[in-house]
Amino acid sequence: MGIFKSKEGGFMDVIRCDESEYLIHKWRPSGEANSTKRENAIRYGSSLRVKDGEVAVFVYHQKDETMQDFIVGPHDQTIKTANFPILTSIVGLAWGGNSPFQAEIYFISLAQIIQTKFVIPYFDVFDPRFLDFPVPMAVRGTITFNIADYKEFIKLHRLIDFKLEDFQKQIKDAVAKYVKGVIVNIPAEHGIPVVQIERRILDINEIILSHLKTRLENDFGVNLRGLDISSIDIDKDSDSYHQLRKLTATQTAKTIELQSEINLKNMQDMQLLNTKNVEETLRIQREEAQRLQRLQSEQGFIGAHALNQQTEILKKAADSLGNMGTMDFGGTGNGMNPAAMMTGMMMGGAMGGQMANMANQMGNTMTQPKNTPPPPPQIQYCISVNGQTSTPYGWKELQQMAKSGQLTKDTYVWKQGMENWEPAGSVQEISSIFGMAPPPPPPSPQAKDNTILREQAKSGLVSLSYKKPDIDKVLDLLLSEKDDYTLEELIKDAIKKL
Repeated sequence: MGIFKSKEGGFMDVIRCDESEYLIHKWRPSGEANSTKRENAIRYGSSLRVKDGEVAVFVYHQKDETMQDFIVGPHDQTIKTANFPILTSIVGLAWGGNSPFQAEIYFISLAQIIQTKFVIPYFDVFDPRFLDFPVPMAVRGTITFNIADYKEFIKLHRLIDFKLEDFQKQIKDAVAKYVKGVIVNIPAEHGIPVVQIERRILDINEIILSHLKTRLENDFGVNLRGLDISSIDIDKDSDSYHQLRKLTATQTAKTIELQSEINLKNMQDMQLLNTKNVEETLRIQREEAQRLQRLQSEQGFIGAHALNQQTEILKKAADSLGNMGTMDFGGTGNGMNPAAMMTGMMMGGAMGGQMANMANQMGNTMTQPKNTPPPPPQIQYCISVNGQTSTPYGWKELQQMAKSGQLTKDTYVWKQGMENWEPAGSVQEISSIFGMAPPPPPPSPQAKDNTILREQAKSGLVSLSYKKPDIDKVLDLLLSEKDDYTLEELIKDAIKKL
């Protein structure tokens, strides 16, 4: 330091700190620790030099309070009232501004980074699952801090008594307390097994840092720049460690075995469920096929049923032939009516022809193939949906899926017996789904019956010497007005019209 004495003695002209590494430095005129008033006697006009990254603190002790002026570097000027607002309110300007004043001067380094290593000797950590086995652990590391809020720092510490070594010891004691408190509770609060703490050192470092940062700022007024835990040493020679490791290894093995059993059971249940779904699908399809076969059988016997019905009608008509002779068509009233007899003969011939036609039709119905659509093939195909295999689908389900667009020619399908998955459009058995059109429906049974009935009535009327054009007009008119004629009724009404 540059030290210059004035003529009056005890007044210093240059105030500065030349230390290369420091946290708190008290300026003294002689460089020695003394507490005389001469040491703190400063006058206006003295030179003050504060480097960048430092702050100079002028402390004035008054009767009832202590006051400070703060000069933040870089600063290199003479001491004058414009730079010291607190001092100006305290000290008068006697002797032309050269009057001395009393102040303690401290330099605080804001740029200095302090690194402090710490070692925490063995302490017991418990696994919450096995509280009978305390495991000894030791922790080593380094903390890095600096002073950021110098005003807050001054509130928490007496600068005149400040020693860096004592301060670092206080920091290490506080760090040891916080680190032990966090690590002891980590197994219970964060679920980290005691025997795996060494492997989770980075996670533990962040957990401790979050606890420690706020407490160092509040308790010591320093900014925690970093915490580096270099090692967490477990006493692996202790009996508790060996017993705990054996217990956890056994429990882990049982957990893995139990989880494997659960996974296997879930897989078996899923397979059983899929099997039941397939069986239920096949059952429904069998029932549908049986119902369709019954319908086809019933349709095959419709012709025989119609023949039975018409036979009954002809029987009733034959019974009435005996009464035909008494029918009064000509109005003679003598019991023998030639017209009635002719009508009976004609109807008898017509009924004979009708019975012959019905027999022929019945034979054709039995021998010719039925005009009904063929039954859908009984198939079971699985389809690939987003890489997953679906349950088997039958013919009807595949048709519906093709109509809705869920099944396309490019959809991959598979059934039992196929070696690989193939696009649906290339599988011949189901390719017809994508262009299928139903055959035309068979003609109406009622239309066939009316045609036969008309021809039978026409044949009978021709035999009675009526003209064919007249017969056709009358029969067309009658059948257009009524579609449920019997042969007997139709002939009677036609004779009346003719």
